[in-house]
Amino acid sequence: QVQLVESGGGLVQAGGSLRLSCAASGRTARSVAMGWFRQAPGEEREFVVAIRWSVGITYYADSVQGRFTISRDSVKNTVYLQMNSLKPEDTAVYYCAAGPLTYGSNYRVPELYNYWGQGTQVTVSS
Repeated sequence: QVQLVESGGGLVQAGGSLRLSCAASGRTARSVAMGWFRQAPGEEREFVVAIRWSVGITYYADSVQGRFTISRDSVKNTVYLQMNSLKPEDTAVYYCAAGPLTYGSNYRVPELYNYWGQGTQVTVSS
């Protein structure tokens, strides 16, 4: 089992920044990719960004490209999501996910991730 614990959400004005963290524990070696998804009220869960842990290759949704940055700390088993130039449409619950995705996987598909965090609320006011 892998446990994921997110932190860092909150309320910020448009144009501001937040950094989310996701600490992984347990059998993390089986989870070769980690990602962030978000879900706004009444909407489906949406892919934000993912990273292949061993090689650091990243995949971004078009809506966040250039504004958000994912990074990892292999010592702390933690992945970070730096969010800059936030917009009101970024408001959602952000979820960290981990799964055995590799080269050729479709990182945008939430069903391919088998571990999820509890979510952290991000609210961007206009």
